[in-house]
Order: sequence, then structure tokens, then C-alpha cells
Amino acid sequence: MSAAPILITGGGQRLGRHCAERLVEDGHPVIVSYRRERPELEAMRKRGIVTLQADFASESGILDFIARLKEETPTLRAIVHNASDWTRDARGEAAGAAFEQLFRIHMLAPYLINLHCRELLEACGEPQRDIVHMTDYLVQKGSKQHIAYAATKAGLANLTLSFAAMYAPAIQVNAIAPALIMLAEGDGEEYAEKAKAKSAMGMVPGPGVIYQSLRYLLDNRYVTGITLPVDGGRHLR
Repeated sequence: MSAAPILITGGGQRLGRHCAERLVEDGHPVIVSYRRERPELEAMRKRGIVTLQADFASESGILDFIARLKEETPTLRAIVHNASDWTRDARGEAAGAAFEQLFRIHMLAPYLINLHCRELLEACGEPQRDIVHMTDYLVQKGSKQHIAYAATKAGLANLTLSFAAMYAPAIQVNAIAPALIMLAEGDGEEYAEKAKAKSAMGMVPGPGVIYQSLRYLLDNRYVTGITLPVDGGRHLR
């Protein structure tokens, strides 16, 4: 396995944490960013995962994270942009600020990290280097209650195409577009049944399907500029 670490932003919980721990089990060094301290992070540190606090809600916070990342490692095998903020649209005077925050987390942070950390990927001695953007099924259909979220994830999907073209052939840039993968704490049985009914597969699969998709992209040298849907056949409903 590569000695260069894989960076996962927003890697302290849920999908990011699952992928980080699976990568470590597969022999990869891993760095994760996290927004706030939580008990799970200490368990991750004990497994050898490096954790860096990051505030992607401001440009200065993003640039500060990049500077500290470069102090931590001179090279990266891959960057997985998983940091996300799933919030409903704000109303009234708060709407603009709420949209700007989602833009910075979903688009500006990946944009700046991809630009400023290109040298870290190029310094990797491996024949394959990757950037993976975690977008969303909603990019294809929009959302009445999460307009800003869907729009900024769509922007991230477009960044996939631009960076793939700019960084080829040395760095592959792809995206994964999940639908519902995991239930949140507090989601009841009624919600779960409604969620399962939205997909042809009729299930809540768990985070393993995202790791399988990530693993495919990290292991395939001939794929770039694509979005891999992991949505259980939502488009068939």
C-alpha cells in the first residue's frame, strides 16, 4: 500500500468515518478533517488516523486547514471531499448567509483544496492519484426543501468535470452521488419505510456500498471525469 496518506474531509462521523476506518484496515494511512470534537475521534486516533480540525464555513478557515495539512504531510495519495452540511433552506434575511455557507463547504473548500494540494498529489510516488467528490442524487432532480444544498452539490459535480480535464492524466477526478445510505439518529420506522420506498432496491444499504464505490475509483487507473451513482435505482421510481 502507498505510504502517502488519503485525506477524507468531514471524516469524523457516518460515511466519512466508515471509509476512513476501512481504508486503515486495508493498510492505507488516513487523515481526516472534522468540524467539532466528538467521542468517536479519539477511537479513530487510537487506530492511527490523523485528525485535523477544520472550519470550511469561511475562506480563511479553508486556507488555514490547507496550511496545517501541508505541515502534517508532504504528499497525498488521494483526496476524498466528503464534508457536507445537510440543512433546509433558510427564510427571510438569513437565506443569503445560509446559501453562502453551503457554497463554501460544498464548492469553495473542494476548489481551494484541489488547487493548493495538487503538489501533494503530484509528490506521491504511486502511479495513481485520485480526487473524489461526494455529491448527491439530488443533483439530478433538485429539492423543494433543500434548494441551496442541491444547487451547491450540483456545483461540486461540475467541478468534477473541470478538474478531471485539467489534471489528466496524472490525477484522476471523479464523483460519487449517493441517495439515502444511512438513517440518522432519531429517524423512526415510518420514515425508514418511506425512504426505502423511494428506490427500486427498497433498502437502506449502509455505508459499505460507499466504500465499495470509493475502492473502485481508487483502484481503477482508467476512469476520470465520471459520477458514479449509488442510489438504489431512484431514477426508476
